[in-house]
Amino acid sequence: MLTVNFQSITTTDELIRNLILSSGKGKVGNKAYLEGAINNLPTLGAQQNAFTIHFEYDSNFGIPGAFYIQNYMTDEFLLVSLTLEDIPNQGTIHFACNSWVYNFKKYQNDRIFFANNTYLPSQTPAALVYYRQLELQNLRGDGKGERLEWERIYDYDVYNDLGEPDKGASYARQVLGGSSAFPYPRRGRTGRPKTKTDPNSESRSGSVYIPRDEAFGHLKSSDFLIYGLKSVAQDVTSVLQSVFELDFTPNEFETFDEVRELYEGGIKLPTDAISKISPLPVLKEIFRTDGEQFLKFPTPKVIQVSKSAWITDEEFGREIIAGVNPGLVRSLEVFPPSSKLDSAIYGDQTSTITEQNIEPNLDGLTTDLAIASKKLFILDHHDTIIPYLRLINSTSTKTYASRTILFLKSDGTLKPVAIELSLPHPQGDQYGVVSNVYLPATEGVESTIWLLAKAYVIVNDSCYHQLVSHWLNTHAVVEPFVIATHRQLSVVHPIYKLLHPHYRDTMNINALARGSLVNADGIIEQTFLWGSYAMEISSVVYKDWVFTDQALPSDLIKRGIAVEDSSAPHGLHLVIEDYPYAVDGLDIWGAIKTWVENYVSLYYTSDDTIKQDVELQSWWKEVVEVGHGDKKDEPWWPKLQNREDLIHVSTIIIWTASALHAAVNFGQYPYGGFILNRPTLSRRFIPEEGTDEYNELITNPEKAYLRTITPKFQTLIDLSVIEILSRHASDELYLGQRDSEYWTSDTKALEAIKKFVTTLAEIEAQLVQRNNNEALRNRVGPVTMPYTLLYPSSEEGLTFRGIPNSISI
Repeated sequence: MLTVNFQSITTTDELIRNLILSSGKGKVGNKAYLEGAINNLPTLGAQQNAFTIHFEYDSNFGIPGAFYIQNYMTDEFLLVSLTLEDIPNQGTIHFACNSWVYNFKKYQNDRIFFANNTYLPSQTPAALVYYRQLELQNLRGDGKGERLEWERIYDYDVYNDLGEPDKGASYARQVLGGSSAFPYPRRGRTGRPKTKTDPNSESRSGSVYIPRDEAFGHLKSSDFLIYGLKSVAQDVTSVLQSVFELDFTPNEFETFDEVRELYEGGIKLPTDAISKISPLPVLKEIFRTDGEQFLKFPTPKVIQVSKSAWITDEEFGREIIAGVNPGLVRSLEVFPPSSKLDSAIYGDQTSTITEQNIEPNLDGLTTDLAIASKKLFILDHHDTIIPYLRLINSTSTKTYASRTILFLKSDGTLKPVAIELSLPHPQGDQYGVVSNVYLPATEGVESTIWLLAKAYVIVNDSCYHQLVSHWLNTHAVVEPFVIATHRQLSVVHPIYKLLHPHYRDTMNINALARGSLVNADGIIEQTFLWGSYAMEISSVVYKDWVFTDQALPSDLIKRGIAVEDSSAPHGLHLVIEDYPYAVDGLDIWGAIKTWVENYVSLYYTSDDTIKQDVELQSWWKEVVEVGHGDKKDEPWWPKLQNREDLIHVSTIIIWTASALHAAVNFGQYPYGGFILNRPTLSRRFIPEEGTDEYNELITNPEKAYLRTITPKFQTLIDLSVIEILSRHASDELYLGQRDSEYWTSDTKALEAIKKFVTTLAEIEAQLVQRNNNEALRNRVGPVTMPYTLLYPSSEEGLTFRGIPNSISI
């Protein structure tokens, strides 16, 4: 049996109001029970049920502002919403719940849900003050013990659960967070016991605690994507490993056509292989059983029109500004490029690229003039990898640090004019590096070497994208905001209502990542160059992370890609005018900022209201000092003492969780699904002249390329993962959407979000027009692949478009 207990408030009856003010609690009504089922509601979703409830009401009761609920059943259920009708002088009251309710004995305090009204702390009706504070206390917990499935407690911990030191030294991983050497954003606390071998590391388990409402379970189709990732990590990897161990299929591709066969014919597997893989719909699309046992992938967009355009220098340059990692290139301001590494430790790391190397490809410009004209750019993967390069190359992988110089041509495209590949000096780090510079070539063995040089750059870029641009700069940095918001902002707080949609499923997917993707010997370590040092390197990069630089305009200015110009759209002039990610991104950024400005102004009429909001100030203090505590002393943190700060902070959070994540996530398979275009590993150095490997560059360049990049087994695992990561679920909520039309009772807020939705639709129409403009060569490129990643809307599946509200995959 399920009992529901209502608690109400009133401001009309003087006697009741006085009682409320003296006790700090609202008047609690009589219990009411679920009655008959309602089966004809048009709003019911799959596996949803509706019931009627009748409760006693009289004129002295007041207006219901919250209700208790007790579940006497053994099974939990998801309470989606409750609607009260025919309330005198009020009409209908909506409660948007979306929360799992377990048996009442699981809770110290009865579950309480609030009506969809919005209140600043100081404006909370007196009858609700106690309950508002109590609910926040329940969500904070006491920071003790191991968390249990049904709990809703949000707390912090460091990344000490990546390794499994009890399995052996090779499974031990550095604790990230809590130290100046390895700082990191905090994750959700689970309270699992420490390992026997290392008292600083947390033991791992099959299931990882996240607050129950962060995992909606089987009702959400997006969970099929998440379970698909788990299956790849657990079932698919082991099945494919056994296939290769049995020599059922060789672990090397022999030709480029054999790689393309992954999408055209597939790979035949043993008859019993697929039976061992979870029968999830998302995996059935890859592991097909139509008569034959085949592993077959969808054709990536990058080769749907042209099978060979990916190999061109123009496409290489285009993907740097319109690919899956478009936010790293920067203007070259010093030549030759320099290093920020400590010369006392790493020696002279100055680039060896010379003016003579690049000027033949600068269309008649000198290097100095090209720099002054903002025509030279650099994709720099040098300083990040150099401290770890000797360690990485001691494994089966072999690679270089890289610097790529690009020239902005008169037609708006970027042309690579030199690639520098560097290795640690054989006599020691203090002697600097040994570098070679490679130049563009279209014929002979030099063209194959140039293709290899670009491959090493892309391998570095793939690792940086996956571990920094994608994981660290979206998934990891957002989680502390998720935790702090639930701990410090009530569900009736306006900023909670603003930000909460952008947190959906983030803790869920992050917990899965720690369990199967970024953990010791996980998918990332197996299939990407950085291997067992992957997360540690991302920690080193976090040292330079600046929250305010996550704002797109600030990022573009910092990278020298834009200059402030009040006469230009969004107040910025782009030095690369045809920069799809930046151009489209600024439109989306501007729309988000306007929506946030309109919304914030409804509740904060002055800067003093910001300063006096105790929940808001506690929230920000906890984000800075705890959630991102390793960077708490940085001077760039906004003080959150005025409306401008709140608007800026909120816009950055929403941008990061929605558009930035979309830009670096949903292009993974469309670009990287063709491993020749975005390899993730390199296994040997560029051959020296006179060796058999060098001769192979001449006699069989395709084979030489394939023997250098990601082999077949790792390719199949990588493709299986990014194919899922690049998909949208059928119940995805996109920018501007809410999971309930009754998310707020504030009509002005509802009007503001309607304007936001209209603006997004107008922006999407503009983006379509841009892609149809043939003068903008970077919009489509040689591969004939329009840049659609920042189209706000999408359908289900592998669409290469759409901005979900949150980091849900």
